Amino acid sequence: MQFSEPRNTTRWIIIFISFSIISLILWNTYIFFQIFKNEERVKMKLLANAQIALINADENTDLDLPLQISSNNTSIPVILTMYGKILSTRNVPEEILKDEKKTMSFLKSLKNENTPIVIEYAPGKYQELYYGNSELLNKLKYYPIALLLIIFLFIALIYNFYKSTKMATQNKLWAGMAKETAHQIGTPLSSLIGWVELLKSENIDESITVEIEKDIERLQTITDRFSKIGSVPVLESQDIIAVTLNTFNYLQSRFSKQVNFSYHTPKEPVFAMINPILHSWTIENLVKNAIDAMKGKGTLDLQIEQDHHHIKINVKDSGTGISKKQFKTIFEPGFTTKKRGWGLGLSLTKRIVEEYHNGKIKVLHSEIGKGTTFQIQLNKKV
Repeated sequence: MQFSEPRNTTRWIIIFISFSIISLILWNTYIFFQIFKNEERVKMKLLANAQIALINADENTDLDLPLQISSNNTSIPVILTMYGKILSTRNVPEEILKDEKKTMSFLKSLKNENTPIVIEYAPGKYQELYYGNSELLNKLKYYPIALLLIIFLFIALIYNFYKSTKMATQNKLWAGMAKETAHQIGTPLSSLIGWVELLKSENIDESITVEIEKDIERLQTITDRFSKIGSVPVLESQDIIAVTLNTFNYLQSRFSKQVNFSYHTPKEPVFAMINPILHSWTIENLVKNAIDAMKGKGTLDLQIEQDHHHIKINVKDSGTGISKKQFKTIFEPGFTTKKRGWGLGLSLTKRIVEEYHNGKIKVLHSEIGKGTTFQIQLNKKV
């Protein structure tokens, strides 16, 4: 608490200062825009006065100044009209002037940009001067938008950095807890092994000790799994069919007879580079997930297929199914449809398959009320 509170206060101070600076920049940009816009209107009013001087000129009028004012405008588009008819234009692109519809559309856009200046060159006689923003003013107008986009990008980068840092810290915490759990299980497990040896010496029914040994072996496997979390697993060439069926058959003997287990696999061995313990974990997670989806009653089918480069393991259940919009979110940490559960099984499975075994896992097919098929794809050893 003593460390987190000052850190949070500092973070909020930095955020407040950053937004204050951003607001100041945007406000100053707006002020500059208004100043330039007012200066351009002053120029247009001078141009309007020059136009009055040119219209009312006689042989004794000095036209040097009005002509100079008119010629000095090289950036602001101008259209001069009288009773709706265009009299003259300046700084308007030629391709627009060649098309009457484009010209009228351009004139309409000028009306929307700035209020026209009415030129009364004689009592009751008027002309209208329409003008747009210069190229410099248009660039300045879009500058705040570009600035905001940069700021949002910067905020997104900070957020992603903060999120990834937080996730990395959480991953280290979970890995540490998993390793500590494996360490704690080790002590009673060793004791159980000793008790089994004692039971054997007492001439207990061998079938009982065999089943207990299977469960102890299972606990050792689970302990080994937890100890490997956070570490880079060692991959070795294994018969994927044998390793998969070993886990599948063990689970079949431990679950209710109301679940009809079946499998279809190639007859010959198929080899892949895997970590047997972690691969067993993925199969166990998928099978348990399927049984949960069926609420402990239904049909569960395991299929292993192969082509020239890949091995595909399909786990199909007759459970409740999931909607298509959940096909990807179901692998996210914390996602669960059960009242009790952490939502870590499938996310952990995805990490084992994709990060540790360079494979792929996806929902191959699902239909509400009929069931779901998960597919694991691994690379064959060539």
